Amino acid sequence: MSELNTPPASPSPRRPRKPRKTSKWTYALVLVMFLFVCFSYYAYQIVYTANVEVKGEPVYVLIPRGATYEQAMDSIDAKKVVIDRLSLRFMAKLMDYPELVKPGRYELKDGMTNYKLIAKLRSGDQDPVKLTYTNVRLKKDLAQKLSTFIDASPAQIDSLLNSPSFTKKLGFDTTTILTMFIPNTYEMYWTTPATEMMERMKKEYDNFWTAEREAKAQDVGLSKVEVSILASIVQAEQSVHADERPRIAGVYLNRLQRGMALQADPTVVYAVGDFSIRRVLNVHLRTPSPYNTYLNKGLPPGPINLPAISSINAVLNPEQHEYLYFCAKEDFSGYHAFAATEAEHRRNAARFHAAMNQRNIMK
Repeated sequence: MSELNTPPASPSPRRPRKPRKTSKWTYALVLVMFLFVCFSYYAYQIVYTANVEVKGEPVYVLIPRGATYEQAMDSIDAKKVVIDRLSLRFMAKLMDYPELVKPGRYELKDGMTNYKLIAKLRSGDQDPVKLTYTNVRLKKDLAQKLSTFIDASPAQIDSLLNSPSFTKKLGFDTTTILTMFIPNTYEMYWTTPATEMMERMKKEYDNFWTAEREAKAQDVGLSKVEVSILASIVQAEQSVHADERPRIAGVYLNRLQRGMALQADPTVVYAVGDFSIRRVLNVHLRTPSPYNTYLNKGLPPGPINLPAISSINAVLNPEQHEYLYFCAKEDFSGYHAFAATEAEHRRNAARFHAAMNQRNIMK
């Protein structure tokens, strides 16, 4: 038989390949990559994701002098504005904040990340306070108010206000020191020591008393301290309608120029020490005190409050007139009736006292 007719030999069947075994190192590599991705995502969340929510309200945290890391974090936690406290502490440790705690007043803002918050705290990047003081009569009241703006106790501040040596260094004494404080809004840091705060107020006082204001004080025959003392009386007489203060200032300046006693009821109330008095009686007028301007001619030794700038300006720019007397109007509008003679003043006073009696105002 011919070879051409020989059928081809069939190929031998291939053996199926055995599946390769996955190496344990491959599993380990996949796990490592998975963990790396998870950690990277969490790290991104820790560093760059907003972690503070104050809902638009101003929130401040105070870190006292000598505070530990835990105390600082507790102060932040107490504000209840940190979304994830654990991540904040983790970031704090990464940034060595436990060794870099700095005292201060720090604002917490919407959208702050852990990194931004810790960076602010560890650098001591404080936010200033806006220091203001109004409606102050006594040194202890001022000390109490100022202590809410700086890291100093009322006792520390009161001690400085009553220190003869310290007040003398500033150019005042313990009686006139309150005239150094010009009510306004000042920016300073919460960690400002009490002594530096007082020195700052002296600088502000010097800035306030321009050459123009000093010249006006000379024109009315008063020193800078005396202007503030008289302004405190003017303000106590007219605390409602500031537009009337220049006229009241004119009355008192007229009396001073004529050598008359001021006979200012607010000084009697100050001398008595009962600021709830609404009606000054004869028993009050007999109170022995250098602040009682019924018993003593001239100005009292110190201010009876911290006069506003408008009251100081009223004394520096008094209304020119012949009035020597005034009393509250009987309509209780807060304005006063003015008189050039004692007889006219008595009639005005009688109308007011009758209105007081009608309303049964005894005190």
